[in-house]
Formats: sequence, structure tokens, C-alpha cells
Amino acid sequence: MCALRVPAMAATGFAAQSILRRVVPSFLSSRPTTHVVGDFFSGTNLILRTPLHPSGVGDKNTIEDVKRIVELAKRASLRQEVLHTDFLTPPVLKESMLVLERLADLKTVALGGYPEAERCRLSVGHPEALTNDPDNVAALSISGNFSFQPCSHGDFLGAILGTGIARNKLGDILLQGEKGAHVLVVPELSDFLVSALGKVGNVSVSCKKIPLLALEYEPPRTKSSKSIEASLRLDAVASAGFKVSRTKMASLISNGDVRVNWSTVTKSNTTIKTGDMISVSGEGRLKIGEISSTRKGKFAVELIRYL
Repeated sequence: MCALRVPAMAATGFAAQSILRRVVPSFLSSRPTTHVVGDFFSGTNLILRTPLHPSGVGDKNTIEDVKRIVELAKRASLRQEVLHTDFLTPPVLKESMLVLERLADLKTVALGGYPEAERCRLSVGHPEALTNDPDNVAALSISGNFSFQPCSHGDFLGAILGTGIARNKLGDILLQGEKGAHVLVVPELSDFLVSALGKVGNVSVSCKKIPLLALEYEPPRTKSSKSIEASLRLDAVASAGFKVSRTKMASLISNGDVRVNWSTVTKSNTTIKTGDMISVSGEGRLKIGEISSTRKGKFAVELIRYL
């Protein structure tokens, strides 16, 4: 059930500071965009280069999140204890791991409740303290009669957030068809959610704790298609992928209902690239596959729709 582990390197706290200054600029030197952030181990500045979207989608939030996680790791290492993040989006998790894997006197473990988890919690600590996989993810089963009123991922998410739980306290939601869904959450809020969640959409539900080993997971179903586009603008590509008018998609974007790689985007002319994940409230998710140029100077875009 472990997603990622990074072995610790034996060194002193001073060595950790030295390694951070030396390796972070070098290992990120191939990354195209440069940002100066605080060096939490010395109070000076270091160069952090993150793989930014060409139009800057989500870069600021990702950088700030990584900075907070590095600060958390510093405290954990110096105090020889184990600390945990909330659930992280894949971009934040990836960038954090790339930085933290180079630090001495630090071990990290990423867990999301099951091997293919998308949203994970990151545990950081001194290797003498972080000796086992932490018990920091709980599983809940939400059940009800969804035979006549099927509910989507967004329906379950909206119902859970409606109880007052923040999004970063919630991990993946695994749909179970007519039976309901399995949900990953921080353990300290599991009892609250069991008592507070009574409906999903118009369906009355019951919520109970289950062991992580009882999670039922199937790879998501997808449907691929091709679209020929004059440009790689977000509104053009997303309207083709979700089969809605470009005018409607532009309105959804400007209203803040569209996210690219888990960050809200409000500009229709944002440029899309291979690998991007587009999410639209009420419509689902779309992944951008291979992009190639046509002989007429247009773009053939592979669209992978999550069903």
C-alpha cells in the first residue's frame, strides 16, 4: 500500500543544509523556469526551478505548497519526529519528492490508501523516527440505493465538502456503482464524517469505517477520441473533449469551473499540452494524449475522457 519511499542518507544536520544548497540548483538545472524561494535551512535564497505550464497554470500555488512542505521536513528532521502533510495533488507531491529525496537525515513516505492512489499524504521524518509506514489514512464506505439515481464523483465530493471538511483532508473517491463509494480521509475526521454525512444528491446514505484492505478499486474507464484543432487553446480543446459549445466552455472557464492539473484556470487562451489533466465541474475529467501537427498546420489532439 506504499506509493513512494525515499531512503535516507546518513549525515549530520549540518550536512543536510550543505546538501540542500548544493544539489537543489544542480538537479533542477534542466528545468526551464526559475523562481527564487527561501532556503529554509539557512535563511538565504536558493534557486528552485519547477516544470511550469507554458502559461503559468498552477505554478505559484505549487511553489508555495512545496515551500511549506520543505519547512515541515526541516522541523521533522531537526526534532527527530514524524510529521504529515494533508492530501496532496499529484503535481505538488511530485515536486516535493524531487526536492526532499536529496536531503540527508530525512526519510519520506507517500501513502494514499491503495497503490494507485492519486492524492497522497506525505510523511516526513528523521529515519530513526520514521521506521514504519504511518497510519495516517482512513477508509470509509458510503452506501445507499443508487440504482435509480446514480451519483458521480462530483456528487460525492460535493456532499462531503458540504459537511464542512476541507478538500485537502480528503483523498481519492472510489465509485462503487449502485452501491455507493469508498472514500479516503484523514483519520481524525472519519468519526465526524460518519455522523455528518446523510445524503449524496437526493439519495440517503450511511457511512461507516472500513479497513484499507477492504477498498474496492478498479482502473478508471476511459474513452479516447481525436480532434483537429486550429490552436491548443483551453476553450477549444476542452469544448471538443467534453462535447459542449465553445461559448459554454469559455463561460465555465471565466466562472472558475475549470481546472488544469488541479489548479483553477480563468483564461480561455491558456495553452494545453500533452499530459495535461482538465477537470470541469459537473462534466468530469479529460486527459490530453498525443498531439501532432497536420499537413495543413493544425493540431491533431488525442482526448482521453474519464467515464
